[in-house]
Amino acid sequence: MPEYVPSVGMEVHAELATRSKMFCRCPVDFGGEPNTRTCPICLGLPGTLPVPNRAAIEMVVRTSLALNCKINFESGFQRKNYFYPDLPKGYQVSQYQHPLGYDGYLDVPGKGGTKRIKIRRVHLEEDTGKLMHLPQGGSGVDYNRAGVPLMEIVTEFPPDITNPDEAKEYLVQLRQILLYLGVCDGKMEEGSLRCEPNISVRPEGSETYGTKTELKNLNSFRSVQLGVAFEVRRQVAAIEQGEKILQETRGWNEQREASYAMRIKETENDYRYFSDPDLAPMVLDDAFVENLRAQLPELPLARSKRYQEELGLTAEQAQVLIDDLAWASYFEEAVTAGGDPKTVWNWLTGDFASLLKEAGQLPQESKVKPEELVAMTKLIADGTISGKIAKDVFKEMVRTGASADSVVREKGLTQITDTSEIAGVVEKVLVENPETVAKYKSGQVSVKGFLVGQVMKASGGRANPAAVQQLVGDALEKM
Repeated sequence: MPEYVPSVGMEVHAELATRSKMFCRCPVDFGGEPNTRTCPICLGLPGTLPVPNRAAIEMVVRTSLALNCKINFESGFQRKNYFYPDLPKGYQVSQYQHPLGYDGYLDVPGKGGTKRIKIRRVHLEEDTGKLMHLPQGGSGVDYNRAGVPLMEIVTEFPPDITNPDEAKEYLVQLRQILLYLGVCDGKMEEGSLRCEPNISVRPEGSETYGTKTELKNLNSFRSVQLGVAFEVRRQVAAIEQGEKILQETRGWNEQREASYAMRIKETENDYRYFSDPDLAPMVLDDAFVENLRAQLPELPLARSKRYQEELGLTAEQAQVLIDDLAWASYFEEAVTAGGDPKTVWNWLTGDFASLLKEAGQLPQESKVKPEELVAMTKLIADGTISGKIAKDVFKEMVRTGASADSVVREKGLTQITDTSEIAGVVEKVLVENPETVAKYKSGQVSVKGFLVGQVMKASGGRANPAAVQQLVGDALEKM
């Protein structure tokens, strides 16, 4: 039985984070009462004239630049003709001949190192409406989404992606970039980011690619990974049984974790593309593009590299931060305020994360500002409070928004460093625990930890831990 090589092309649709639709001023929001955010333009009524959304064009150019694409300085819109209930005009305004971005790439980390995934095109179009299957039977169409600016990012052919894990990681990295650019909210569960893998298999060593099938509108990383894996297995099994793979669009059943046939996939000729007569060609100039290039933020992989090389974090620690832009931003502010990177990381991913989860807050919504977190870590570093006391101080800071200094002063939580005062507590604890002391003298030295804990408890956690360790050990040896 021959071995088979999978090939996976990726088409990703991202709804752009504009305030209004692509060719009209209807607002862009998720959900709401059906068909309440529509107008004659996005419904395609006769006699209407569309006007392109400049913000959407800028977002697509910025994304193209972030994906290392070349820019088409002369571009425009075409009509893509097909008939479906969720398409009010009977055509979709899209870009066919000259996408805004082309010939780009995205570097994706993997087990064997970084892999470069080539990108064929980044183009702008409008979204369709949404079919709603009603519980009482029949279907309705909500056109609130029709006309929302939609960016499509298509990988190059032949595909560079050859397995389900790479397909998933490509989408993870692409979503991060879109979030860092602020061009899409990345909410896959709401449909603002959707993926359509095109999967084929061919015998190992063959130069001829197999017939591809498209999995439609996958809206989670897990669905992409499972969907590609299932489709590879299905196609290999069909070929082994002598069946012909059809070029078709397939749906994905999340419960069964299986794909199903929807319709035979159209070819480009079926769409009968032609230039939209209502929309003038777009001509960009160097100043426009270079201004957008200057606005590009530091992207995830570059930020991860900087965290490791300049701030001393491990690759895993850096990944935790760049996975969430809100955490990364808070971390940046804290380090800029003078915080030690590893200490800040430990607090962010430990106590702070737990407390924010309980409160249902993002870091920026917390009452504890980055500079106050740093101030608290410096109280630990200079010995004013112990690490244990710091946890209680921090809880109070999160609850009230008070500074670390004020909490420590008001509650009298400064660390006890006077060795004579600590020695008195040690003597009292040893007197109260004669059986434990006897165990230590008989060779059970592990009980020292219990006695240290009792001293810390008796001091309300305020005694200097290093001093307690030393004084308990000295006292035991003298007995």
